[in-house]
Order: sequence, then structure tokens, then C-alpha cells
Amino acid sequence: MDEEQKQQYLEKYKRAKAEGVKFYPDIIYKDLLVSFAIFLLLVGLAAFVGVAAEPPADPSDASYIPRPEWYFLFLFEMLKYFPGQIEWVGTVIIPGIAVTVLFLLPFLDRSPFRYWKKRKWAVGIMSVIVVGMVALTIMAVASTPPMEEVSLATSLGESILLGQDVYNENCVECHGADGDVTTIEGVEGLEGTVVSPISSKDVMYAFTDETLFNIIDMGQQDLGMPPFGLGYGGELQRGQILAIVDFMRYTWDDRSELPAEVEQANAMPALGADEVPSYEVHVAPIFKRYCISCHRPGKKNNNYLMRTYEEVMTTGDHAPNIHVGDPATSNNVLMLERNEIEAGGPMPPTKALKPELIEIIKRWIAAGAPNTAQDAAALSAPSTTATPEEISTTATPTP
Repeated sequence: MDEEQKQQYLEKYKRAKAEGVKFYPDIIYKDLLVSFAIFLLLVGLAAFVGVAAEPPADPSDASYIPRPEWYFLFLFEMLKYFPGQIEWVGTVIIPGIAVTVLFLLPFLDRSPFRYWKKRKWAVGIMSVIVVGMVALTIMAVASTPPMEEVSLATSLGESILLGQDVYNENCVECHGADGDVTTIEGVEGLEGTVVSPISSKDVMYAFTDETLFNIIDMGQQDLGMPPFGLGYGGELQRGQILAIVDFMRYTWDDRSELPAEVEQANAMPALGADEVPSYEVHVAPIFKRYCISCHRPGKKNNNYLMRTYEEVMTTGDHAPNIHVGDPATSNNVLMLERNEIEAGGPMPPTKALKPELIEIIKRWIAAGAPNTAQDAAALSAPSTTATPEEISTTATPTP
């Protein structure tokens, strides 16, 4: 800058300073305008983008992939280039130099020009930095493996229903679907063990949610209950255990009001006099609530699994356990009616199924064991005039 340019700049500065800018209303107005624009942006992001739902933090969950917020992803990616003992270079030295340079920038950049074309070095260096940050962020997003899918509950109702599903799978064989078992039957190693009904007021009134969580998480080894939390060798994540606690509290504690959507979701579908039940609508909820706790992989169940229609129809050491069109000879019905047969004893072992639920299963088998509601609807018309034997010869269950 020569002397003439310097004098021109000083003259413009003096005029601008003399004229001045009023703090009120000029500066206040600008600040309010920018603040309102940022507010609208945040409201829009919250309403239309939101925050990705994640399970509660669980230090014992090794499947969780930690990653920072998006604005730190470039640093996260940069660490890959400073592995092991030189990691401190990428985490301390380089960020420290960058912050120091930004702090000293007013002292280093003494140019009076503000037009970007006259600041090629400054614009060029900053462009390289921004491009590098964007590139590292994109590389971090592309190279980070996806998280394993987990069941998430975003409301109390969803948490209760999730807890019910997890309870059905892990707890029913010992405590029963209604939590009222007093003597465990049919569970290897625990046969004849006397337990307190976990749905009783003695438990629901006396135990806090934290106590229930700790019992499920850590177990009660002296009483025969294994730990279910990941940190103690179990299979359940923290969010799943919290969901079980919600299910227990709002289902069995008469001081808590069960949400209406949960009551509606738990209601067994009504079955008309001439309606043909289907697996997906009528039978699957019964098996899910009363049977799947024992009839899943890893349990002593004669290799009979009941998680899907295909498993119900084809698996087991005594398969087929369902004789399509003939409930009287089907192993499932015989055991549900508390008979001792080669395929097994009374099911469920701890408590007989309600007669109306057994009737649904029998009607389903007699009608040809249709899988979907559409299959059952196709059989509803002839079911009013044809016998179950006639139906079984014409109806082929959907695989």
C-alpha cells in the first residue's frame, strides 16, 4: 500500500466513524433479524429433520459404533492418518495450531483490502481448509459401517409393547405370560423352584423401577435367575430392559394407567362364528405371547421353533406338529389340552391356555391352517357349507 492509498483509506474511515451507526434501533434490528432467521432454521430442522433415535447409552454394548456429531466428523476421519502412538498429533497438535492461527489472524493479516479478489492468499488458504474439512467429513460418513438395527421405542406406548415382546421371549417360560407363576415347571435346572409372582402387589408396590431394572440386569443367582444385561453376560441391551420394566409397571401395577393404544394393540382379534382364523392375525399373537419363550433357538424344545409360520408348520423332532385339517391328531392341540404324548407334555408347562384361545387354534387347523388374512378370507365362504375335512382337501396353506 502506497502513501496515497493509505491516506484515502484513513479519510474513508474518519467519515464512516463520524457518521456512526446507532445501536438502537439499527444494530438491535439487525441482531433481531438474524436471531429470528436462526430460530426459524432450528424450528424447521426440528420439525422436518429431527434427531435420529438411538438406544440409551450402554457401555457394555460392544456392537455400538461411537462417532461424534457431524461437525466433528472431519477430525474423526483425520485420526485414521495418525494411528497408535502418534494419535496425539491429530488430536492435540494440529487442532491446537489451527486455533492458535485463528487467534493470531488479526495480527497476521494487516491488509486494508476486504474485497475477495484482492485477498487471493487468504481466500485460497481458507478454501483449501474448507474443501479438506468437507472431503474428510464425506469420507467419514462413507467409511463408517452402519449400526446394527435395534428395537427403539420413542413413546411410552411403544416402550410397553417392546417390553412385552422382550418379556414374552425371555421371561414367560419361568414367570408365565401374566407373571403369576409360583412354581416353575418344564425349565431344565429350575424344575419345581418356588418363586414369588412378579405381577403381585408385593412386587409391584414394593419394588421401584430401578430395583426391577437391577434384578433383570444383574440377575439373582442364589434364586436361580440368570443375568440378562449385556454387562453381566446376558443378551439384553439397556433399552430392552427398561422396556420390560415399563411393561411390568403399566401392566401389573394397578396404580398405573395402561395407555389406550397399548390396550388396543394387545386385544386378541375377535373371531366371528363363521370366520376362518389366520396365522398372521389370530394365531401368531397367541404363540408369540405364550410359546415363543421356550420355542426359540437355544432352548430345550425338541427342535420345535415357533417364531414364524414356516417354523410352526415344519420344524421339530416330531414334525409335523400340525396336521392340516385335523386338530384332533395335531401335537400342538394335544399338548395344549394337557395331554402327555411322545412329542412332549402339557403346554404351556406352567399354566393352561385359556379355552377360547385353544378353540381359535383348533378352528385354524381345521380350516386348513391358512397363513395370511387373505388366505383365510378365501376360505371363509366355503367354510359355512363345507366340513373341515372337505376344506383340508382343497385348501393348501401358504408357505
